[in-house]
Amino acid sequence: MAMPAPPFNPLHVFTVAARLGSFTRAAELLGVSQAAVSRQVAVLEGYLGTRLFQRERHGAALTPEGRMLQDELGPAFERIAAAAERVRREARTAPLRLRVYNTFAAKWLLPRLHRFEAAHPGIAVRLSHIVSPVDFRRDPVDLAIQLGDGKWPGLGSRLLLPDVLQPVCSPRLLESGPPLREPGDLPGHRMLVSRYRRSDWRDWLAGIGRPDLLREGMEFTSSVLTYQAAVEGLGVAIGQMALLSQDVRAGLLVPLFDLPVRRTLAYHAVWPADRPPDRKAQAFLDWLGEEVGAGSAGAGCVPEQG
Repeated sequence: MAMPAPPFNPLHVFTVAARLGSFTRAAELLGVSQAAVSRQVAVLEGYLGTRLFQRERHGAALTPEGRMLQDELGPAFERIAAAAERVRREARTAPLRLRVYNTFAAKWLLPRLHRFEAAHPGIAVRLSHIVSPVDFRRDPVDLAIQLGDGKWPGLGSRLLLPDVLQPVCSPRLLESGPPLREPGDLPGHRMLVSRYRRSDWRDWLAGIGRPDLLREGMEFTSSVLTYQAAVEGLGVAIGQMALLSQDVRAGLLVPLFDLPVRRTLAYHAVWPADRPPDRKAQAFLDWLGEEVGAGSAGAGCVPEQG
């Protein structure tokens, strides 16, 4: 049977004392008492069955056995320290890997990301986007933004933005097209639909009590394209108002009818429950909270609609 390895802490204390040639100086460097250093060395000597130091009046000299051990351990601990420093350096320089929906990134995150970079110049953000729910066991990401009720098994979450629906169109369409004074005017215009948000028109019309107005529309493969089609005057889109505040402020889109409907789902930041956010991820979460708290989403408080 192989002999069990000696305890690590006595080995570490021994190498420090051997390098400095003094129990007192070793204690100062390690932040412990001289008696604690003596005890750790005694533990190692008891394990090895031999003396490692010859105590002298002005320090401690290595015995031949102690010198033999230090010749092996010194380089080993130097390699351990170098490896630990490489890991720390990699952890400091590795980017924060964030997965978001394409529309959330394009319409909300990217217009604001320069503020995070200014506040945290040492943290690089790497964005990826996909529609399916994140799986942290499989996906190489640190944080993700997901739409849901905030209750995902195995995930920690923080509420970010409500999902508020309201029709939007371009000012040009509003000025030159058929009237858009009330929901009943919608049949005179083309409805613009995102493939991944097909239920939005149905949910909004149900929320205002006009499900009879639902009909087929012009479909796009993403919400980003749907909103751009609205900007270009191709029709009326059902907008996620939390994501469209920049377009509304810029005068590219106009909310219609003053009848917002808030869904029960919302945008959340999520991370593995068994792996708390590290320094970079926590800084990003705090920044997200500041952005939302500052009211930059531009979404008002409206009744929820299931």
